[in-house]
Amino acid sequence: MTSTDPWFRDGRLRFALGVEDTFIPQTRAGEKPLDEYDLTQHSHFWAEDLGRAAQVGADFVRWGVPWYRVNPEKGIWDFSWIDRVVDRFDELELGMIVDLMHYGTPTWLENEFANHDYPKAVAEYASRFAERYRGRVRDFTPLNEPMLNVIHCGEFGYWPPYLRGHDGLVKLARAISQGIVLTQDAVREATGGEANFVHVEASFRFAGDVEAFRDRVEHLRHRAYLIEDLVTGKVDAEHPLAGYLAENGFGDDDLQWALENTAWPDVMGVNYYPKISTELFERDASHTGGPEDIRPRVNSWTEGLEEVLSDYATRYGRPVFLTETCWTGTPEERIAWLDSSVESVRGLRDRGVDVVGYTWWGVIDMYEWTYRHGTRPLRDYLLPMGLWDLVEDAAGVLQRVENPVAERYRAYATGER
Repeated sequence: MTSTDPWFRDGRLRFALGVEDTFIPQTRAGEKPLDEYDLTQHSHFWAEDLGRAAQVGADFVRWGVPWYRVNPEKGIWDFSWIDRVVDRFDELELGMIVDLMHYGTPTWLENEFANHDYPKAVAEYASRFAERYRGRVRDFTPLNEPMLNVIHCGEFGYWPPYLRGHDGLVKLARAISQGIVLTQDAVREATGGEANFVHVEASFRFAGDVEAFRDRVEHLRHRAYLIEDLVTGKVDAEHPLAGYLAENGFGDDDLQWALENTAWPDVMGVNYYPKISTELFERDASHTGGPEDIRPRVNSWTEGLEEVLSDYATRYGRPVFLTETCWTGTPEERIAWLDSSVESVRGLRDRGVDVVGYTWWGVIDMYEWTYRHGTRPLRDYLLPMGLWDLVEDAAGVLQRVENPVAERYRAYATGER
């Protein structure tokens, strides 16, 4: 390896952390804005939270820019807070893998992802960010978990623009995949090619009576890769979902655009949660699988983790990065998953799978997305999953209380050096 080679080619396993960064400012009746930085008070304690990540030896933090804040009106840009955040990353000598999009669009963008100009708008935002921090931020995720985004926003009408059904899903698949391609093109141009791209997708697995639902499960298995297949030019007339796409409004010109305009990752990120990444099909059940009528989940522990990392490495021929994982529960339960998942990642590396990173999500706890539609107090939606617990004091301040998971994570992160 030479000094100019990127970090993911030096053979070392990187350890990362994340800060939950879902931003959905738009609302309709019965909904509240969802801004995890505000809910967790990271908007106030960001400098300390990043310091905690450095304290436990993380190489990287996956950190998201709230597009709706830096671009509050069309043509209006304010990166003043992001300037301070990037300064803090530099001060700590901490790598930033920037989530340019982790759900959510600006409030001025009518119809959100369904807006005809969405791909160009997100590319302009990405270009402005990349040009402003050229030479300082080098690792970019164009859009986190695009397929889950498409499902929530386009199939189940759970998030804006609240589309439903197959045609809604395909409409958003087109928009979001084109947005990723144009984003990556814009970042590459703005940085003079000095950028690494870490694509990140959710993992979808299926267990139970899969034979009884063979056609449905087969469709879902192909669908899990749809956005990454689109942006890497894998969707042609022979693709298993080509007919489905055509039946739901994805025309020949769309297919040709996808074949001619691609965005390959340098590193393929995969998010896996043992409690929720595997859906259970039951012969006599009628669950839709949607956010409001979710199919049961089964804990596939490290078997599922090893399967999804191996599958993505094979399918796309790129190094893979476990870009999110954790266990929601007691510190002892979290440590058990941390130990087992790190052991599995190391085992995959020993067997020749090019796993270059491991991410615990996150530095601090987060709040469940159902808070957006819920009626209970915010504290009832707390998900205990971080290295630091969020503990509300009498003044309503969320104190960060270190738990034993932090020390175990530190041992792994510093041990890899």
